[in-house]
Amino acid sequence: MLEVVNLSKSFELHVSQAGKVNPIQGLSFGIRQGRFLGIAGPSGIGKSTILKCIYRTYMPSSGEIWYESLHEGRVDLALADDRQMIRLRERELGYVSQFLKVIPRVPAVDVVAERLLPFGWSQADARREAEAMLDALRIPWKLWQAFPATFSGGEQQRVNLARAFIVRPRLMILDEPTASLDRDTTAAVVGMLQGMKREGTTMVGIFHDWDVMEQVADEIVDIGRAGGATVRPEREAAAARTE
Repeated sequence: MLEVVNLSKSFELHVSQAGKVNPIQGLSFGIRQGRFLGIAGPSGIGKSTILKCIYRTYMPSSGEIWYESLHEGRVDLALADDRQMIRLRERELGYVSQFLKVIPRVPAVDVVAERLLPFGWSQADARREAEAMLDALRIPWKLWQAFPATFSGGEQQRVNLARAFIVRPRLMILDEPTASLDRDTTAAVVGMLQGMKREGTTMVGIFHDWDVMEQVADEIVDIGRAGGATVRPEREAAAARTE
């Protein structure tokens, strides 16, 4: 479903003597359909950078990111043009960032429902589906008509998750999706992710909580402090962590 080949990303520093930093160098891994690959490594090593390159928020410096698209065929996301990326994001790719970014003064239910409109849903049906998703993620009904900008950090993240989950994407990209959630909501999110995997959604993600990672990941890419990567089954990675 997804194959990353010799991915590198560098950044020019225009306000520092360092000149350039290279958080990702020559990274390779692959994910089969319906599997969850977790990314582990120290803070600041470049885990989020990998996800942003896949979603093309960042343009990779070099390397290939091959994605088996249902509608577009085999696509190198590192080279896809902007229009193709927009189509893929609307129809096949889901991305949960650490922060919710939406148009201000739009009710939470409509923030979630609008993701279904490109698929031909009516506004009324989309709103009903959005209400069900918000309920599943433990957003109180009295907040459905409120603006997410007024929500707490955890409530905003639940809206963020609802926007991604509601379209059942073919490839889900998750950047610490449970970082600001309480225990019960985290358990609900884990259950939803496991259900989506059973339905065939492929996932790649980062979790701040290793216990959550162990519940959802089939394999883990351990970037390591030197920038290299080792892919190993989740059980083996968990055992290494406890040694």
